[in-house]
Amino acid sequence: MSNRLASESSPYLKQHADNPVDWSPWGPEARARATDEDRPILLSIGYSACHWCHVMERECFEDPAIARSMSERFVCVKVDREERPDLDHLYQLVVQRMGRSGGWPLTVFLTPALRPFFGGTYFPPTPRHGMASFPAVLDAVHEAWTARRADVEEMARELTADLARLTAAPTGDADIPIDLARRSAATLAPRIDDRNGGFGDRPKFPNTMALELMLRAAHDGEPGALDHVERALDAMRAGGLWDQLGFGFHRYSTDAAWTVPHFEKMLYDNALLARLAAELHRATGAARHAETARGILAWAEREMTDPQGAFYATMDADSEGEEGRFFVWTPEAIDACLSPQDAELAKLLYGVTATGNFEGTGATVLTRRISVDAAASQLGLPPARVEGRLEPIRRALLLARGRRPRPFRDEKVLTTWNGLFIGACAEVGAALGDAHALSMAQRALSAVRSRLVTSEGVWRVWKDGEAKIPAFLEDHADLAGAALDVFEACDDAEARSLAQALVEGALARFWDETEGAFSIAPRDAPDLLAVPRDTGDAAVPGGASSMCHALLRLAAHLDGSEAAARYTRIAERVLRAHVQSAMKHPLGYGHLLGAMDRLARGPTFITVVGDKDCPATSALLDVARRAWVPNRVLTRIDPGTALEGTRLGTPQPDGPSPAAYVCRDRTCFPKASDTAGLRALLAAPRP
Repeated sequence: MSNRLASESSPYLKQHADNPVDWSPWGPEARARATDEDRPILLSIGYSACHWCHVMERECFEDPAIARSMSERFVCVKVDREERPDLDHLYQLVVQRMGRSGGWPLTVFLTPALRPFFGGTYFPPTPRHGMASFPAVLDAVHEAWTARRADVEEMARELTADLARLTAAPTGDADIPIDLARRSAATLAPRIDDRNGGFGDRPKFPNTMALELMLRAAHDGEPGALDHVERALDAMRAGGLWDQLGFGFHRYSTDAAWTVPHFEKMLYDNALLARLAAELHRATGAARHAETARGILAWAEREMTDPQGAFYATMDADSEGEEGRFFVWTPEAIDACLSPQDAELAKLLYGVTATGNFEGTGATVLTRRISVDAAASQLGLPPARVEGRLEPIRRALLLARGRRPRPFRDEKVLTTWNGLFIGACAEVGAALGDAHALSMAQRALSAVRSRLVTSEGVWRVWKDGEAKIPAFLEDHADLAGAALDVFEACDDAEARSLAQALVEGALARFWDETEGAFSIAPRDAPDLLAVPRDTGDAAVPGGASSMCHALLRLAAHLDGSEAAARYTRIAERVLRAHVQSAMKHPLGYGHLLGAMDRLARGPTFITVVGDKDCPATSALLDVARRAWVPNRVLTRIDPGTALEGTRLGTPQPDGPSPAAYVCRDRTCFPKASDTAGLRALLAAPRP
């Protein structure tokens, strides 16, 4: 029989609806049961694409004896972290405070008043690798609750007090150095893996925001920074982190060389990596970075787009009960779907061998680490012949793979992650002059706006025809950023209005003027032990860092207005409070440091004056969008618009021809009347 999760819309919660555990969703009903029955709450937090969440479900939650122990002793509550990032943030802090690593599945025991007193992550069904078994944990917690209640209550009080301290508003106030990006890059340098690309050893995450920070440093002239970013993205693309057949990136690599990934595909990772690839293309002009960006968008359009154009959340790591089964290959599987000559070429190109590279299974995670010329030489074929067979082979293998049982797809639409991906589509379209990418961005923004931005407020989740859960800070911030990206890439004035409405809504709900800090959830949320705050950046940009970017970008577009001054003041207050911690730990503050650089350097204003439908106007806009210009603020205005009194400090251009104006570092340069002149202005290095 199904438990109380059967009526939930979250795919993750529904995955547990048939467990023999008496699960409940988070809410007042579960809390009331815990109070009335004097039982602790067993809180389990995860997400639908989480491999180890599936493992713990199979090993523990589907075991009748373990499920009975859980249900008889505890009020068992399941939470989808993608729906409730505030709960996940707070209780992750608790587990980390106990000296344990955070992660998922997160397992925390609470009093009926929601005070935590013990926690961890994955627990096995029997003792393993130094980990206590989950049955032993259940026994120990039950014994403590029934026989040593005073000790439990004391631990709960201590952890709750620690939580209040850990979430207190910061009190710093430091100047932001003008060379912040270069200094942060120097701090990151010892973490660089010169051999394999990226940062650190294993497990290895893309760390996209730190790479974006390195790109800012490269634009400021930091030696080697651009090479490091290129080496990192090239290594990810050549390895198994990249889906060589269907495109898109998996979540992270289990090894240092990017060969064997953790196979789930997250919308947010691909959003961040698409934007990075687009910016690398701007910086280098290299076609391979454009191909990476387009490949990510092609994957999302094919596999992650709903009928209205919004984007789904995740694809699972597992299929048929095994991690990676959908994605790996054996020589026999290659032989079965290709001609002998193509099969020989495919196995060489993708590194498929009899021994394999995937956890001793004999299967291979596909990589592309051999060049066309090298493959042609080994097989005695002309390079042109090999080049000509690449795409037909990839398509044939993709078609064959598509007949396998597919990993689960979480089809909820999250405002925050859609904001990240919409912004990426707009940036890819702008950087590459790709009209289809721009169309994807506009269509998705329209779908999200119509469903999740309503007269009743902004919502976090769309699923099964319903908007639910009031939005968090990151939802407002990431969608506002996307709206500004669409405005600049598509000259869509409604998008800029949406951005301002989202920012104003966020300030009303999440900004505390007295403390000078943002909360990630509404300050008056009834079911939170502490006000959750997080200015760092994890796998996704933090809500506060994304909001600082949005505030500063919107302030630049509204330059000279009272709103612009207020937005700048708020962003500066947040950023100055974190200068020292961010510069000390740039790997965890990449996006926030980018906002600091935006504030310290100031924007590069590019204003194109010309009719929207004029080809010469479009040509100037295209140059402005393709140029490598950090902190770009791009606006088109109609001819005849008065420019006196604006930052340009100059009359409208003489004659009917369009013109572009560039202002940087409080200096406005002479107008550019053609694309060559504008390109030269934008190529000038920042002082």
